Amino acid sequence: MADLISYVIRKILLAIPVILLATFIVFLMLYLTPGDPIVNILPPHASPDDIQKLREKYGFDQPFIVQYGKFLYRLAQGDLGQSVSRQTLNLDVSDLIIQRLPKTLELMAIGLTISYSLGIPLGVYSALKQNSWKDRSVMVFTLVAYAMPSFWLGILLMLLFAVYLGWLPIEGTVGGFKSIILPAMTLGLGNAALTTRMMRSSMLEVQRQDYITQLRSRGLPESEVIFKHALKNAMLPVITVIGLDIGWFVAGAVVVETVFSWPGLGLLVTNSITNYDYPTVQGCILVLAMFVVLGNLVADILYAFVDPRVRLG
Repeated sequence: MADLISYVIRKILLAIPVILLATFIVFLMLYLTPGDPIVNILPPHASPDDIQKLREKYGFDQPFIVQYGKFLYRLAQGDLGQSVSRQTLNLDVSDLIIQRLPKTLELMAIGLTISYSLGIPLGVYSALKQNSWKDRSVMVFTLVAYAMPSFWLGILLMLLFAVYLGWLPIEGTVGGFKSIILPAMTLGLGNAALTTRMMRSSMLEVQRQDYITQLRSRGLPESEVIFKHALKNAMLPVITVIGLDIGWFVAGAVVVETVFSWPGLGLLVTNSITNYDYPTVQGCILVLAMFVVLGNLVADILYAFVDPRVRLG
């Protein structure tokens, strides 16, 4: 337990520079982006003096390094600043994130469930049916699903299940639980395709190992060889990419939430970029970057628990 705690603390300390680098890059990109957030706040007939006064109030008149330094100072105090969007003017960014975060977590959780509950069984099935028409059918499905952009897949699912069949709502949250099915499917299917192919390759590799051949030579039932011995080791590569999957889902959530108007962090980021709401964009990116780092940490810990040969060090 002491080794685990020490490992987690060390990983968190190493993650701090990564997160700060992410905030610096985003801050710099927003600073160099053409446009003025203040112009979107004030009415069209606002005078140059009014614009300048508001720029001074929010600190947008200061050099980049000064603005970023103040951002880090507020961040150290747990303050993400205030929104400068006309719709949410002067609201705390942290409050906006807290309001939207549960929706993104819900979407990612269901998307991950779809991804693994579909990808792992399909990968195992495809490996067991290697070179058959069933195997090739699964591979074609995964190739199409993985190659298709999230926004295009979302539109196709929307047209099929919402427009033509009328089974599910098109967007928003008006349909209760039904509203999250299409966004979660869009988010989960692409990663399910990758999981399927990875699981298939890993399963085929494990089945070629000598110990699997020895187990079969002892007369053990094929189901026991596959599901009790081979599957456990074949799962290791899938577990190691959980952190990368979290990052993929974080990026995908921005696109999917925008397509389906799902009120999570992704839609908040998109709207904030459109409205030049820099403080909100910076706060959201910070939270999303922390999710990616956390996902990688969880993957490392799970890998050590699943494979006794791996030590946390």
